[in-house]
Amino acid sequence: MTRGIGYYVHHQGAGHWQRATALARALRALGRPCTLMGTFSEIDTAGAPCPVLDLPDDRMIGAFDGQDGSGSRPEAFHYAPLNHAGLRARMGRIAAWAAETHPALLIVDVSCEVALFARLLSVPSLVVRLSGTRTDTPHLEAFRAASRLLAPFPEALDGGDVPDWVREKTYFAGFLGTEAAAAAPEDGRIVVVFGRGGEGGTLARLAEAAVAVPERDWHVLGPVTGDGPTPGNLHCHGWVGDVRPHLAPAALVIGGAGDGLVTAVAAQGKRFLCLPEPRAYGEQAAKAEGLARLGAALVHPGWPEAAAWPGLVARGLALDPARIAGLAEPDALARTAAAIEALCRD
Repeated sequence: MTRGIGYYVHHQGAGHWQRATALARALRALGRPCTLMGTFSEIDTAGAPCPVLDLPDDRMIGAFDGQDGSGSRPEAFHYAPLNHAGLRARMGRIAAWAAETHPALLIVDVSCEVALFARLLSVPSLVVRLSGTRTDTPHLEAFRAASRLLAPFPEALDGGDVPDWVREKTYFAGFLGTEAAAAAPEDGRIVVVFGRGGEGGTLARLAEAAVAVPERDWHVLGPVTGDGPTPGNLHCHGWVGDVRPHLAPAALVIGGAGDGLVTAVAAQGKRFLCLPEPRAYGEQAAKAEGLARLGAALVHPGWPEAAAWPGLVARGLALDPARIAGLAEPDALARTAAAIEALCRD
């Protein structure tokens, strides 16, 4: 019987889930069973390509920033609150699953604590290494505990102060996602995308942008707050499950530097105005810096003022879309799944 793989999925944003389901499908094609595990209260798991293990929530009451505020927390942990029943049940369920199934590998996307826990459970792990500066003790110890590291971006985008041993241990998967939607002719529209992991957009500022560039239709995907007058060229679609069909006719895409959006934009070769959002360890800022360095995106820090929009749109439309398209590898998923399968056989 082929031993399975566990895939731990972080709850922040939708990119982790999209990457996990895409890899799970590719692994299933190789005959390797996979179980997705995490807290999925904000995710529709109905279309999951494999069994799903829903874990008890480990978040503190109130705003969750990944820190528990404990001055006595061991240096190897980012988050380890005491007397938290949800966390205790969560780790117990992971341990029970490992004891029952004897997995070949646990993919951790992402959690330093789960990476270290896998080592304690004597389960080999493949730990996802995201962008940004991750040279703090918890990250380095998680990387040290892992059998291998996986970077879900091209090696050309790697940057920051990365120790040589971490880089040498990293498998650069490239952008991991589903295939691009069928090609469609561009109609000149601008598409703005807000993901689950950020604050979303505000109607007033979107209206200012649309008024500043009235010759183009603006289509907005994702959460938008506020009310008020809406110009005729501004169209808010709310949350959509698949952004790809909406990106296909876009002349310019605007959004943060989250993995899901960057992957989709690269797959379709779209001109990209990147507005990196604040994230722990400078994750989006580092990715945006790499895109700008390669000429693959125009980057602006934060939401622009109304007067800046005409110039930014003009510069964005002048980008060569071949630059960002060149970062996408059609075989990235299959190649990465094969590498994971080989790791399971070591």
